[in-house]
Amino acid sequence: MQGLSLKNVKISIKDVENNKQIYDDFGEMLFTHFGVSGPTILSSSAHLIRYKDITRKLDENKIRLYIDFKPALSLEELDKRILRDFEEFKNKDFKNSLEKLLPQKLIPVIIDLSGINQNKKVNEITKEERKRLVELLKNFEVIIKGFRPIEEAIITAGGVSTKEINPKTMESKLVKGLYFAGEIIDVDAYTGGFNLQIAYSTGFAAGQN
Repeated sequence: MQGLSLKNVKISIKDVENNKQIYDDFGEMLFTHFGVSGPTILSSSAHLIRYKDITRKLDENKIRLYIDFKPALSLEELDKRILRDFEEFKNKDFKNSLEKLLPQKLIPVIIDLSGINQNKKVNEITKEERKRLVELLKNFEVIIKGFRPIEEAIITAGGVSTKEINPKTMESKLVKGLYFAGEIIDVDAYTGGFNLQIAYSTGFAAGQN
């Protein structure tokens, strides 16, 4: 699915060891050669990096990403939508029946994970098989193995505490004449221009003073 960009999908990141939801979001994501990326994924990483015992949990496959490809539809509504498509393509093989519903790159993966024979005629697909397909589209699971290296980071977390900086001048409260700006300060925000704004604003304040 490398290069597949998705809009209007819902994601949630869960710790399956504790059955705890770490983060959820709605918007754009992207499948890449290494895994997943895009605005929703970048925002989720800010929560993951701070999550308790994250390194061990990643190593033990305890952190999962769940994707809802059709968040605007309930399970029942999605089932009805699929039924309409199946009625239209009733004489086609299953592998040729999902083009109206899904992007081309996603279809082979969904077929494989659904366990439905790709050459099965649509009018022969059982209710149970259709139920599996619906659940897969609403709850697509990806195991998160780890983070990308720091060299590829969009923004970094951590830095000099804001409690130790005069917010009007950006001067250190501990060392006179020392000023801070941008990512050296312990401030970070979601993707969308906020981190650039932090850099510009703190840089301007430090420069003026």
